[in-house]
Amino acid sequence: MDALPSFPGFPDRVGRRDASHWESLARAIIHQQLSMAAAATIHARVASLGDGRFPSAERLLALPDEALRGAGLSRAKVEALRDLARKDLDGSLRLRGLSRLANEAVVERIVQVRGLGEWSAQMFLLFRLGRLDIAPAGDLGVQEGLRILDGLPTRPTSRAALSRMECWRPLRSVGAWTMWRLVEARRATAKKT
Repeated sequence: MDALPSFPGFPDRVGRRDASHWESLARAIIHQQLSMAAAATIHARVASLGDGRFPSAERLLALPDEALRGAGLSRAKVEALRDLARKDLDGSLRLRGLSRLANEAVVERIVQVRGLGEWSAQMFLLFRLGRLDIAPAGDLGVQEGLRILDGLPTRPTSRAALSRMECWRPLRSVGAWTMWRLVEARRATAKKT
C-alpha cells in the first residue's frame, strides 16, 4: 500500500467546479455502464445541446428524443434524464437542500429517480457532497480491493464487505477510495509483468 497515491480529499470536483447537483446526477446517468472515454464523448455531445453548457432541466425536457439519441444516449438513459429533469422541476427531488440532509435521506431522494440506485446515490454523497463516512459495500472495486487487502480467494459479498468496512468508521469513504487505488495498483503491476 506504500505505492498508493496520497489521498486527495473529497469532494473531488477536478474539472467540474461549476457543475451543479443537477449536472452531477445527469453525469451519473450518462456514465453508467460505459467506459470513461465513451461516457466523456457522449457527455460532451449532450453538453453541446445546451447553448455552451450542459442543458438545464428545462432545456433537456425541451429537446427532442432524436437529439438526445443522436448524442449517443440509449432510450433508457433518455428516459432517466427526463425523469431526473421532471423531478428537479416539480420540486420532488429538491436538489438545493440535499447537502443539508443526512446520508440516508439523500439516498432516499436520489433513488426515486429512474436509473439512479443506491450505488449512484453513494457516489454522489462521496464525490459531490464530500461525505467521509460512505460505505459502498456493493461496489465491485471496493470488494476486489478488500479481496486483495485481506488475501481472500474470492470477493466478499456486499454484506461481508459492509461488516469489514465497519472498522474504518467514521472514514469509510477514505477506505473505499483506498480499495479503488489498491485495485488500480494491482492492475498496473500485472501489466508490467
